[in-house]
Amino acid sequence: MTKIKTQYNRRSFLKISAAAGGGMLIGFSWLTGCVSDSNVKTVEVPNEWFDINGYIKIGDTGMVTIYSPNPEIGQNVKTSMPMIVAEELDVDWNHVVVEQAPLNTGFYQNQFAGGSLSIRLSWNALRLAGATGRRMLLEAAAKEWGLSVSDLTVNKGIIKEKNGERSISYGEIASKAVGIEIPEEVELKSPKNFNLIGTSQKNVDRNEIITGKPLFGLDFTREGMQLAMIQHPPAFGMKVKGFNAEEIKSMPGVKDAFIIDISIEEPSWSDEKGFLELIAIVGDSTWQLMKAKKRIKANWEVIGELENSGIHTERLEKAIASGKAVKIRKDGDPEAAFKRAAKVIERTYTAPFIAHNTMEPMNFFANVTENSAELIGPTQTPEALETSVSKLLNMPIEDITVNMTRIGGGFGRRLYVHFGVEAAAISKKIGGPVKLIYTREDDMSQGTYRPAYIIKYKAGLDENNKLIAFTAKGAGLPGGPMFPNRFPAGTVENYSAEEFRAKTNVTTGAWRAPSSNFTAGAEQSFLDEVAELAGADPIDFRLELFERAISNPIGEKNDYEAERYAGVLKLVKEKSNWGVSKPGVHRGVAAYFCHSTYVAEVVDMIVEDGKPKIKKVWCAVDCGIVVNPDAAINMIQGGVIDGIGHAMYSELTFENGAPNEMNFDRYQLIRHSQVPEDIEVFFVESNIDPTGLGEPGLPPAIGALANALYKVTGQRYYKQPFISKQPVVS
Repeated sequence: MTKIKTQYNRRSFLKISAAAGGGMLIGFSWLTGCVSDSNVKTVEVPNEWFDINGYIKIGDTGMVTIYSPNPEIGQNVKTSMPMIVAEELDVDWNHVVVEQAPLNTGFYQNQFAGGSLSIRLSWNALRLAGATGRRMLLEAAAKEWGLSVSDLTVNKGIIKEKNGERSISYGEIASKAVGIEIPEEVELKSPKNFNLIGTSQKNVDRNEIITGKPLFGLDFTREGMQLAMIQHPPAFGMKVKGFNAEEIKSMPGVKDAFIIDISIEEPSWSDEKGFLELIAIVGDSTWQLMKAKKRIKANWEVIGELENSGIHTERLEKAIASGKAVKIRKDGDPEAAFKRAAKVIERTYTAPFIAHNTMEPMNFFANVTENSAELIGPTQTPEALETSVSKLLNMPIEDITVNMTRIGGGFGRRLYVHFGVEAAAISKKIGGPVKLIYTREDDMSQGTYRPAYIIKYKAGLDENNKLIAFTAKGAGLPGGPMFPNRFPAGTVENYSAEEFRAKTNVTTGAWRAPSSNFTAGAEQSFLDEVAELAGADPIDFRLELFERAISNPIGEKNDYEAERYAGVLKLVKEKSNWGVSKPGVHRGVAAYFCHSTYVAEVVDMIVEDGKPKIKKVWCAVDCGIVVNPDAAINMIQGGVIDGIGHAMYSELTFENGAPNEMNFDRYQLIRHSQVPEDIEVFFVESNIDPTGLGEPGLPPAIGALANALYKVTGQRYYKQPFISKQPVVS
């Protein structure tokens, strides 16, 4: 076992309290998660819960409730996080119940969903929560029996004496744990002794999801609640001056119509930057509101440039040509190395703006009164929402509550809080509870898109086909796509990477695996072409570079572990039988590191009815300890499909500042018939603490796809979406 100190400002995060009749509470200010009543199978519902205002509560029957503070966006943290607590608490998983906690910055930290950080940031906190609970229960039993803790064992919530017959359940001893002094340190299990972590457990909300129980923001309702919809300007670079409010208010089912202003002093990164004044319509039903929206006659004022798609690539090219890099790394002398190179290759890769397109459109409930504000809905950043609403309403944060529903897709879209802020502004205006609902068109035209990108690569080989020079220059609208210290940094003596930025009034934001979602595909496509120029096998070419980084790394700031990077390539090579020819099967490979996780993928593609079709994708993943294999596999598979679909088909274009693609009739997402027939995932066995998993599976899928397409069509793919360049295979 590993001993871990519990003294992290314990008064602020570790509390014990008893309700009437006694009970036990363990609360951690940085605890981020934790298990569901659909899971309980073999224990009776308690006659009395020891009332707890925090995180872990224990009923008299031994049932345990653990509150889950982090937003659940489909990454299954509402199952995986509780598993970590239950493992160290040593309680039967079938006796655990999960409840979603509200936002509470006094109790929790890191109460958000983003960056594949939920498990990674909370691993030690969750383990400590369970381990401390186990120790206090053991001490209570030891005191009851006149023994020492070392004389006791515990398994699945039952404490036994080692050299006797007595036993007692957690439920029976919980009240006696009240007042037990918090230990200075507790022992954590060795990973080799995990019983629950590493096993596949089903989603704790599965029964509610399957039977259509109200879990999501769109499901939420409140007596007396009105509905609202908004209309923002049709183009970036416009604002609203006025509209036919009286006509709209006279329509059936419409109660009110007005302009709201959600401008906030000193806005944060998560606040709206584009459309700060919007038309709001309040009424009885979504259908009536949608009909009213179609009757809006607004006076839109042009306040900025109305951009067209044609200028975006020009701006990116000009940004690179300016030479004004915002990030740079340089090893050796690439310019001199190119001059003496026997072979030189240069390629340019581009990607367009794309939308998130979550299954559940944006929505939020708000009830603002003179002295309080209550918000309920799907958000990845509840604390950011609370802060922004506080600024908007000029109301103290302690008077604002934020409760989270289950989220029907995030992908970074719900990191931004404008829709919750808009709901609060509407509620304040009408003086009552309201639920704001976006249409699909509202969401797709509002912004916070994945930025448009460009990267220019250049590589030089010597007469022995050794890579001696490598440069990369990338720009984005507005944020750039470069990671100067990632691979192939550290593997080439003469290397440089530069990032540039270009201006746009199209609002952008984080999109699943930010920047990596483009950079990985471009980099891995280019490396395949360099390997071909060198006459080398694509995997062997990459492994040779990693060997250089292992034996003689260049530079001191390489932010990856070459051994682990090479490890996933070797694993996917083995599992996919790379190098073994399969009749009619064309293969592409890619590997990438992001969110502290290493993923390598091989795409097997065939030709069916004259068109490329993905037969199978092989994935090798090094993410440290895998908490819940089923959930982990699902996340990798989802990332692969997401990456392939957007790279193949998705694109947002603009005409006079307005997006041309407003719904799925013009914005293509991947169809069921186009997804891989099989995606097989293999995890590297590891005792390293868990790293990110929700995002790392997506980036390499794009490179492996592009490289497989080349084998099928004989054409390289430099511009996303690929489908616009994809010929019919004869």
